[in-house]
Amino acid sequence: MELILVCDDDREIVDAIKIYLSGEGFEVIAAYDGEEAIKLMAKHKVDLLIIDIMMPVLDGIRATMQIRENSTIPIIMLSAKSEDADKILGLNIGADDYLTKPFNPLELVARVKSQLRRYKKLGNMSMPEPQRVVVGDLEIDDETKEVVVAGELIKLTPIEYNILLLLAKNAGKVYSIDEIYEQIWNEEAIGADNTVAVHIRHIREKIEINPKEPRYLKVVWGVGYKIEKH
Repeated sequence: MELILVCDDDREIVDAIKIYLSGEGFEVIAAYDGEEAIKLMAKHKVDLLIIDIMMPVLDGIRATMQIRENSTIPIIMLSAKSEDADKILGLNIGADDYLTKPFNPLELVARVKSQLRRYKKLGNMSMPEPQRVVVGDLEIDDETKEVVVAGELIKLTPIEYNILLLLAKNAGKVYSIDEIYEQIWNEEAIGADNTVAVHIRHIREKIEINPKEPRYLKVVWGVGYKIEKH
């Protein structure tokens, strides 16, 4: 049974989320600020985190930054409509998805299941042979899920890894934002521009020496993104 940690200072929202997730067979624990969430993460093997942006003591942005130092579990952020800049920041520092309040609890459940499916797929080590993708000094081992650039191990979130793997396996091919979103999220791409762009920018910051003049992950203006062949 997967363990979900829900963190929000609004106890009514936490209780409602717990009811819906428990009804789908998940085990749910709760925290009411970011500091409490980090403590629970240290005590329990959490499979997915749902965390609000605006909270007392330690907000969701700073809590996510601390959690990402040691964990790659899926993180879904919750935000108010007035917090668009914070949503982008949340994706940029490692969140995998976000929902704007008020949201449909059934949509949250669907996104939780989708994130967990991708995370399990990422962690599946049952392939008969190691699959290695090499583009210049960029190496991706799809058996160990390790990414190395010029000999340095790079830490990516599951979404970032899947985007990079898709582009690297098809080096030279240009993918539109909608194509990337539909292949990685397995959903119809509606308003996906910001979500994909933030993840692309985050990947660049990790794999490129100079993200403003990328050697690997390049934009083809008006078309999409590609990994440059080397």
